[in-house]
Formats: sequence, C-alpha cells, structure tokens
Amino acid sequence: MRMTLFGYGKTTAAIAERFGDCDIFDDKFEREERFGANKLLPMNRFDPQRSTMEVVSPGIPPNHPQIKMAKNLISEYDLFAESSPFSIWISGANGKTTTTEMIGRLLKRRGAIAGGNIGSPLAALDMQASIWALETSSFTLHYTTRARPNIYALLPITPDHIAWHGSFEAYEAAKLKPLKWLAEGELAIIPAKYRDITTKAFACYYETNEDIAEFFDLDIEKIRFKGCFLQDALIALGIAKALFNETEYDLLNGFVLDPHKIEEFKDGRGRLWIDDSKATNLDAVLQALEIYKDRRVHLILGGDDKGADLTSLFTRLANLNVTIYAIGANRDLLMQMASDRKIDAVLCGFLDVAVAKISDRLSLKEVALLSPAAASLDQFSGYKERGEKFKSLVGAL
Repeated sequence: MRMTLFGYGKTTAAIAERFGDCDIFDDKFEREERFGANKLLPMNRFDPQRSTMEVVSPGIPPNHPQIKMAKNLISEYDLFAESSPFSIWISGANGKTTTTEMIGRLLKRRGAIAGGNIGSPLAALDMQASIWALETSSFTLHYTTRARPNIYALLPITPDHIAWHGSFEAYEAAKLKPLKWLAEGELAIIPAKYRDITTKAFACYYETNEDIAEFFDLDIEKIRFKGCFLQDALIALGIAKALFNETEYDLLNGFVLDPHKIEEFKDGRGRLWIDDSKATNLDAVLQALEIYKDRRVHLILGGDDKGADLTSLFTRLANLNVTIYAIGANRDLLMQMASDRKIDAVLCGFLDVAVAKISDRLSLKEVALLSPAAASLDQFSGYKERGEKFKSLVGAL
C-alpha cells in the first residue's frame, strides 16, 4: 500500500525518506517526477478513490480543494501514534519553542529529545528515545485524531493563524483538543480560563507565574529569566519536577535564548535596539512592550497579519509613549488604526526606511523595537531573514 503525502516540506520529506514508496502531492509540482522510490505529483492528480491514508503537511489549510476531497486524513502525530515514546506536547500562541527547548535541556540526561514544530520532524526522531518533547502547532492539532500526549502544557492562547483556521474559535478549539485525550494520572498545565474544559488529567490551572510556582513548589528567585521567558522556565521546571522530582535551576539558567526573540543589542552610538522579529502575533508584541513600558519606544510594526484583529494591540499602544513605523503588506491598515487613536506613526513601507527614520530620532534613553505582530513572507523568506536584515541595517548606521 502506497502512502499519500500532501505537501512537500520538512515534515513530509522526512516521512518519505523514512518509509519510501509514497505519492507526494504538492501545488508546486507541474508534472510527475521521482524522488527515490517516491513519486512527486501535481496536486490535481490526487484521486481519493485510490488512496487509503493521507498524511497532510501541517501548513496546508483544511479548505484546500484536495484536502476537502481526502477521506482518510491523518497528521504526522497520528502516523506515529502507536510507536512514539512517552510524549510531552507544548502548545499555545507564544513561547512554545522556548519551553520545548528548555524541557529538552532539563530532561536530556533522562533520554529526552526535542522536536515537532522545531528542529526535527517526528519521522526523523529517535524512536528509542525515552521521551519526546514536541512543540505542537495548531495546524498539527487540527488534523490529529489518534495520537495522545502523556503531558500537555498549554501556554496562553491569543489570536493567531485566523486566516488558516477560519476563526479564533476554531484556532482555540484546536489547541484545546488534547485536554479531552489525557488519561487519569497524566498532567495538564492549562490557563485558568479553561478550567471548565473537561479533562481526566491532573491539572495545574494558572493565571500568573506565581500560580505555576506554587503548584510545583518552585522558587522564582532562583530563575534568571524574566518577562515572558519566566513562564516558559516555570513550566519546564514544573514538568521536570512532576516526572523526576528534580529542580535543576542552574541547568535551566544555562539555557541560551534563540536569536530574534527580544534580542537586545546596541549600535555604534550606544543606543538600544531590540530584534523581536519572531513576534508574529499580537501577544508576542504585548509581551515585549511590557518589558519596555517605562521608556519611549520606536516600534516597527507590519507584514502579513494573517487576518488577526489588531484592536487589542492598538488599545495598549494608545496608553504608551510610542511611535509606530509601519512596514509590510498591512502598513496602510496600521497607519489608519494609529490615526484613529491619535498614536504617532510614520509610514515607511520597508524595513530599511524604518531603521533610517528611527536612527534620526532615537536617543540614548529610548529603545528601538522590531516587534512586527505579523508574519514576514510578504517581504522576506521568514522571520530569521527579517531579523538578520534588521541587525545588519543597524550595524551599518
């Protein structure tokens, strides 16, 4: 039996390499080609009557014509539902990557490896590992029906990927699905607003970082991370303590944060710039603004906002000492929303223009923050290229 794969990206390429003998359908293929034992086929060649199992790349939305035709859709997680080791799933709007990597660091000596939406797809992970710590996207959860976590850590859910899911409610529902799958004795870490969602798991409900610290008996003063990263650290430590009764603060404190996430650096004149290019949704930007709320902020916003409602962000901005520098596909919308709320804003269009205009105004007591609240694909190959370009432009001042 040949396996059908939808989309030819990192996830499905790893599956094809592991199993072989797959039919891989993708919109970018114009004619049939070969990839080892696999066939690469145009999407319109898919025949649902000749397929008994379709594994979908998480980036393909459910309204795609061929996805709607498919009768046997499963996710990457479902494919390994019977063979995966003990698994920890981490989801939420922001902080998934950091939390997953922190868990991987804390549990590495226990045989844990991190993967999923970061690093290695499941097909490339070691099946003999004792624990999988998996960053889990809403896309994957939407398509998952058979796989189950043993621990589910859910960070706060705020609007994101609205265009893909069709609504915030659908996005939220995807994130909440694993709660009903957990068994008695398993652990869920959940925002308190979802206390009414039925789960059999032993649940830690939280509103504040102090709630998590109290539940797991953790000492916040021993953790070096602050701001939005403190919550990630507490969840990682809590999971390690729940599993092995370990609280290795020094090991956690040695964790190095990824680039492009509230990454501070200074220009040749000693002025502070922050690369937060990974902030592709509203909540991530609000977290960054909270850190610098006592200073004047020159904020670069804009890109592909993925259909998100920006009202809550602008409500917050109206109460801060901030100037907006609008770039990207939604720059006109940003300028209109700023004008409606009498927020100082400068139409820039492109990142280089924004950096130049900020440099003309920025003082030593102020901060320049690239925290776009939008994806980058309208002008860049990804948030990493956007962040590197930002740092390069500042370095050239």
